[in-house]
Amino acid sequence: MKRQFKFFPKTLYFKFKAGTSRGVYTSRDTYFIAMFEDGELKGVGECAPLRGLSAEYKNKANFEQHLAQFVARANKDESFSLSELTGWSSILCAFETALMHGGRQSLKLFDNDFTQGKADLKINGLIWMGSYAEMQKRIEEKLASGFKCLKLKIGAIDFDKELELLRLIRQDYPASVLTLRVDANGAFGVDEAMDKLEALSRFELHSIEQPIKAGQWDALARLCASSPVPVALDEELIGLNSTEDKLRLLESVRPQYLVIKPSLHGGLRSTLEWTNLAREHNIGLWITSALESNLGLNMLAQLTSSLKLEGYQGLGTGQLYTNNLPFPALELTGENLHFNAGRLPAAEDLWHYLQH
Repeated sequence: MKRQFKFFPKTLYFKFKAGTSRGVYTSRDTYFIAMFEDGELKGVGECAPLRGLSAEYKNKANFEQHLAQFVARANKDESFSLSELTGWSSILCAFETALMHGGRQSLKLFDNDFTQGKADLKINGLIWMGSYAEMQKRIEEKLASGFKCLKLKIGAIDFDKELELLRLIRQDYPASVLTLRVDANGAFGVDEAMDKLEALSRFELHSIEQPIKAGQWDALARLCASSPVPVALDEELIGLNSTEDKLRLLESVRPQYLVIKPSLHGGLRSTLEWTNLAREHNIGLWITSALESNLGLNMLAQLTSSLKLEGYQGLGTGQLYTNNLPFPALELTGENLHFNAGRLPAAEDLWHYLQH
């Protein structure tokens, strides 16, 4: 039986301008690693690096060159090991998923209550950055859809206007009925961070993700120790691949939460390690998608369900892109993400999507 890997690039186009404190996305490049056995498609995994965030992504040409080299190595060298992909988080994630897909012979990658359709995952509604009016409209739409946990991207428009949005939400939806998370994406300066956290604390927030830029562990540790809003780490985890480095961060900074994105934080096996370390240190954790297509979201939702995490997860809804892979097995009703294994895409559907 001859096994071979190939990769397929794809540009996904947003339905709207997706704003963050790092800029606005209108499209994003992603890659699919396909595994064939005797010429037949057996497994597919998504390689979804994020420009400006993924540690392994310097530029498109450089990344594609390394991706092609790894695929060639996997095809030529029988001793090729996934351990050689340490530090190449998104590529490792794709290989892990493709191999799991092939091994299971199905896009049903795990067997649990979620994949059997007996339990749903609760997810937060994500409010992308935009003008004050745009964000207000998006908030109203998410609330009308039945979301009881909202996550707001902050740090791009005037801070006073962001506070006003939070005030309007809390005016009608107290913390007893609506959970609010915010994500600053490192937008606050160290000197101003505590003042801004004090201002945000008036709105009884669940947490704030990455208030200051990554790499400032001393300042971050001080914030985690005294912030009136619980701090969650996201970008801070990028590039920490060894158990020793992960432990050093957790024990030095002592955050309240971790936000894990497998495509950015070392892949599937690394996600399991982060989860175990967080539990050992009594740190909360949830899983968040990183703008993957529906194929990547399928893996993330199933992986999340296998970890038996509490609280709202930050999974995408499959509704970001105009040219996403149709994936009727994932169904969103209000805040509940449901899995219907009977509607998984067939291999021929995957193959058609990869080629077009």
